[in-house]
Amino acid sequence: MTYPVVELRDAHVVHRARSGGLFARDRVYALTGADLSVSPGETVGVVGESGCGKSTLAKVLVGVQRPTSGTVVMGGHDLWTMKPGERRAVVGEGIGMIFQDPSTALNRRLTVRQILRDPLDVHHRGAPAARSGRVRELMSLVGLPGALAGALPGQLSGGQRQRVAIARALALEPALVVADEPTSALDVSVRAQILNLLLDLKDRLGLALVFVSHDIQTVRRMSDRVITMYLGRIVEESPSEDVLDRARHPYTRALFSATPGLLDPIDPIPLVGPVPSATHPPSGCPFRTRCWKADAVCAQAMPEFEAGGDGHRFRCHHPVREGQSTHELVQEVS
Repeated sequence: MTYPVVELRDAHVVHRARSGGLFARDRVYALTGADLSVSPGETVGVVGESGCGKSTLAKVLVGVQRPTSGTVVMGGHDLWTMKPGERRAVVGEGIGMIFQDPSTALNRRLTVRQILRDPLDVHHRGAPAARSGRVRELMSLVGLPGALAGALPGQLSGGQRQRVAIARALALEPALVVADEPTSALDVSVRAQILNLLLDLKDRLGLALVFVSHDIQTVRRMSDRVITMYLGRIVEESPSEDVLDRARHPYTRALFSATPGLLDPIDPIPLVGPVPSATHPPSGCPFRTRCWKADAVCAQAMPEFEAGGDGHRFRCHHPVREGQSTHELVQEVS
């Protein structure tokens, strides 16, 4: 039986805020009822506005953040029922993480050689004499010249630092790599190189990839499946080829309408009002305070997932009509 690389089941993350009373602090609902399964070799993109829970979802997937409730399943076993040593081994060897800013993700006092050798030493991967060869192999894999092995991160360009971060994530041959905004700290000219490198490595190594980004057009092009998040909830899950014109949740359509298009330019679907607070989320559907379709039903209960066919599902009481174009939606809202 082939298990998903990682699976979330009704995962919740609730933080205690500094606000509130002395004996009853407010709570921040960072992630609510997340269900997600990532299959071997699949790329899942995660999109949404700032504060929607994308990074929290990524941290739960890699075992950095323990969910307040719910389960994280890897290889058919609940991650948080394992003994700490077993959990560290499963997460450390099975999942790689690429962080947003390579200048802070890498230890400035270690050379490239030491950074790439560190996970091999920690997990006792291979004989000590063979680890130097693995370091050279990793540098070649991500396109770094061997002459940089003795360099410190401060002596590298932003693109080179991110290549080191990618190589470190691949050091233990993980089944899954989670990339949290991996190009946002890079110059535009370097972003395409890093994205192409990730795609090439995914195909060559058979990796599963979770790609978190604000750049929703890039997510759409890189992913097999796109997850839309709003205020800590997954509100839609769609095949990437359908997300632009066939998404059924109003928020997904508004989000993708805001990206510029040269071949078919349109005005974005306007969303009125600020994003609600994660400390005091609205009742019912959290998007109802900004949605042009919202009514009293939306305030009563969060809708259940509705299947749209072919792996497509969404949560909305009043979804966009099937086949309705974004141009029609703009006119509807106006």
